[in-house]
Amino acid sequence: MKISGCTFLRNGQKLGYPFVPSIRSILPLVDEFIIALGPCDDETEAMVRAIGDPKIRIIPTQWNERIQPDYSLKGYVYGQQKSIAMFNCTGDWAFYLEADEVLHEQDLPRIRAAMEKHLNDPRVEALAFDYLHFYGNANTYAWSPRWYRSEVRVIRNTIPSWGPEGLFFVVMDSHKQGRFPRAAHAGATIYHYGWVRSEAQMDLKTSATHKYWEAKPADKIDYSQVDPMSLRLFTGQHPQVVQPWLPPAEGIFKADPNHKLTKREKKHRRMLKLEQWFGFKFNKKHYHLVK
Repeated sequence: MKISGCTFLRNGQKLGYPFVPSIRSILPLVDEFIIALGPCDDETEAMVRAIGDPKIRIIPTQWNERIQPDYSLKGYVYGQQKSIAMFNCTGDWAFYLEADEVLHEQDLPRIRAAMEKHLNDPRVEALAFDYLHFYGNANTYAWSPRWYRSEVRVIRNTIPSWGPEGLFFVVMDSHKQGRFPRAAHAGATIYHYGWVRSEAQMDLKTSATHKYWEAKPADKIDYSQVDPMSLRLFTGQHPQVVQPWLPPAEGIFKADPNHKLTKREKKHRRMLKLEQWFGFKFNKKHYHLVK
């Protein structure tokens, strides 16, 4: 069994991505790691090369800055870059890991075991992961229907599939028709640190990428403007590779006590209540679970 890893990057250092810990976290699992590297005006490429692992293969790319964001398929430039990296994978499985996502070293044996288990089962086209979305600081994670709580990150590399945007995959049944992949659970978790970077870095990231998603200007980032009921204290242990990157913090992140709930947040509170009462989850999933 051969395992490929892949991602795309552009100005990862300037925009506050923990891309070096992310790459280091997956290298022990994969046989090759493909990076679609867009034009950078920071030290991103030098930092990738300084990792010094022969498994890493960099593919220089260009970004289409003129893609219109007013179509139903938004963030298409992300999909292009993700697909470029994925299309250069040569393994049986392609593991797409975003630049602010990190694997825990304790999960690597479980992920490999899941790949081996399903390698020769054609029903399973992908592997899905649980998610921890850290928010505000390293001691806090967000938990509500707003945040996807499971998603596919491994796709079988022997079927016709692509990434129309950054988040999910589509398997093509014909030239005109695609669907979400059939997936088994990997028994592992993705640690997502995108909302731990500073508000200044998040504003910079948003100003650089928002145009790919919407035509209107992005709002200023204020982490405190969040439903406090969606925040939970993290009592586990972060992956070793990301610990030096994490800003020091004490206690759970404090939301603004005067924050006025949006209609969406009120809806999510009702959904969380239903989850607590009846035991199911309002998970938005871009896959079909194989049982």
